[in-house]
Amino acid sequence: MVEAKKIKEPLFHITKRAPMPIWKTILIRASAVLIAILLSSVIIILITGQNPFSIFASMFHGAFGDAATQNKAGVADTRRRLLQEMAILLSIALAVTPAFKMKFWNIGAQGQVLMGALLSAIVARDLGVSLETTDLGSAVNLILMLLAGAFGGALWAVIPAIFKAKWNTNETLFTLMMNYIVICLIGVVRKIWEPNNDSIIIANGHFPDLFGQKYVGILLFAIALTAFMFFYLKKSKHGYEISLVGESVNSAKYAGISVAKITIRTLIFSGAICGIVGAMLVGSIDHNISTTLDRGYGFTAILVSWLAKFNPLFMILTSFLVVFFLKGGAQLADDFGKYGVTNSFGDIIIGIIFFFIIGCEFFIAYSIKFHKKKKAGN
Repeated sequence: MVEAKKIKEPLFHITKRAPMPIWKTILIRASAVLIAILLSSVIIILITGQNPFSIFASMFHGAFGDAATQNKAGVADTRRRLLQEMAILLSIALAVTPAFKMKFWNIGAQGQVLMGALLSAIVARDLGVSLETTDLGSAVNLILMLLAGAFGGALWAVIPAIFKAKWNTNETLFTLMMNYIVICLIGVVRKIWEPNNDSIIIANGHFPDLFGQKYVGILLFAIALTAFMFFYLKKSKHGYEISLVGESVNSAKYAGISVAKITIRTLIFSGAICGIVGAMLVGSIDHNISTTLDRGYGFTAILVSWLAKFNPLFMILTSFLVVFFLKGGAQLADDFGKYGVTNSFGDIIIGIIFFFIIGCEFFIAYSIKFHKKKKAGN
């Protein structure tokens, strides 16, 4: 008689959790941040021999300004820059959220921002001189810049959307490659317009400063966009259709929803917002066009949107945290350069903190159950 083979059970298995109470999720995320800070502190001591509190204090001063070393104007300028960068990042994160909520992985926000910036720069450069002779002409020029930016961003987003809807192409690779195409286009335009410079200066089409500050425009835009996007995704018919497509394409089709139509419409919407951000960067913030105009936020916005679970209101907090760590990390090289601290050192600390923040989401969504070993003879 052949003995039955013993089936070796796995040591553990992973199961999906039931929804947690909000206080538990907050506790898990807070624990993740605390562990990340403790690990970062150990690394700081091992590498630099410095007090970790001084490192984190440097990051805080880099983000908010140091009253001990700056005058009031310097501190105020640092904080204005924090709000400005936060508004830019938040706007791009809000732009990509509808696509992500639909599970269309749009990695092309950088290209959509740059294409919007490029077309708005062309409008400002070619039409600005003739239009800005009067106040009315100046206003028309600014409107045309925004429309050109929206068109450029929408165009750069709808191309991969059409291919996805019609031929089910991989949107991640497609949108990523579109980034490199527009980077090359900007390089060509730069060679034609200003071959001796790394960026193209835009002398016309400047948006008026609000309350004496050029960052207020993008800040108000980000606030308005946050409120609009919250109601659009939570309360509107389009938002419901986006959620349904993201949850199940088959269920959406069964409900009579055209997935191809929703995909194309959503990407036009997302791309247009990115393009408007690009136009505002050209006309309000930077007054130039270059391949680094988006500050790398096209990719960072993915992290902001994902950490907030695609909730526009939570993105205010996540965008603030990301900008705080980015600006604070840049200060470390200035304050601790003599101890071997470089710009990449701040990135290491930021990476550790976000690694733990992202990793803790696994334990919120899943649980690990270990199998008990059976005693011999049972």
